[in-house]
Amino acid sequence: MLTDKHIVIIGGDARQLEIIRKLSTLDAKISLVGFEQLDDGFIGASKQTMNEIEWSTVDAVLLPISGMNQDGEIDSIFSNETLQLELEQLKRTPDHCVVYSGISNETLDQLTTNANRKLVKLMERDDIAIYNSIPTAEGAVMMAIQNTDITIHSANVVVLGLGRVGMTVARSFAALGANVKVGARESQHLARITEMGMKSFHTANIIEEMREVDICINTIPALIVTSKVLAEMPMHTLIIDLASKPGGTDFRYSEKRGMKALLAPGLPGIVAPKTAGQILANVLATLLVAE
Repeated sequence: MLTDKHIVIIGGDARQLEIIRKLSTLDAKISLVGFEQLDDGFIGASKQTMNEIEWSTVDAVLLPISGMNQDGEIDSIFSNETLQLELEQLKRTPDHCVVYSGISNETLDQLTTNANRKLVKLMERDDIAIYNSIPTAEGAVMMAIQNTDITIHSANVVVLGLGRVGMTVARSFAALGANVKVGARESQHLARITEMGMKSFHTANIIEEMREVDICINTIPALIVTSKVLAEMPMHTLIIDLASKPGGTDFRYSEKRGMKALLAPGLPGIVAPKTAGQILANVLATLLVAE
């Protein structure tokens, strides 16, 4: 139980609603910032502004999966206000206060360092990333169906990267009957791809391997689908880039060449916000109880 724990939830999207529900059932005291347009009422939760928070009693601060931008602004679909967590506010929290965010950047890293507060990056956890790979893969399948005029069955599909997302995506498309090959760099990943019954190739040979692809799905957060790669790919190829912004595709060149390339980070929150929210809520509850 989280009785007597004061948790501040700042901004976010529909995933945050599942987190609020879970923490509410665990008897936490919840302050919601950036939720003035939310009609739902939650037991133990109250809507407040940043200035109304009693920061000296706060045990944890929950930011959205996106964290904050480089200007320190925090997004919320439930508010039209500009939300910012100030250094002085965070400094007024107890020393044990923990900041939770999906991802981070230099601004958030600096803020928590200057305040001497612990920062937990949820999306770097294996459990959350693996659970989230399920709705991500389903979203990629949905996008492939919506944006091509061929079946996934028998299509030539290339998945770039065999991380936690890449593995689930590759398995999902293979299960639908696609001819899947996966590009990676690490020798153990190349071995695993072969063990999974798919063709493997080293990303150093990406140009040669992409010449007959119908659907390319990138999970590598670095520019890998370059203009040189795109120039050798069929014009009809659909590119679905699942890497975090700005993705791993040269979108300027793909548009110039007339190829369809879609940047689609954060698919779990789009295609299955309830499930994605429950994944986060369950892990967060465990972490908060243990604090």
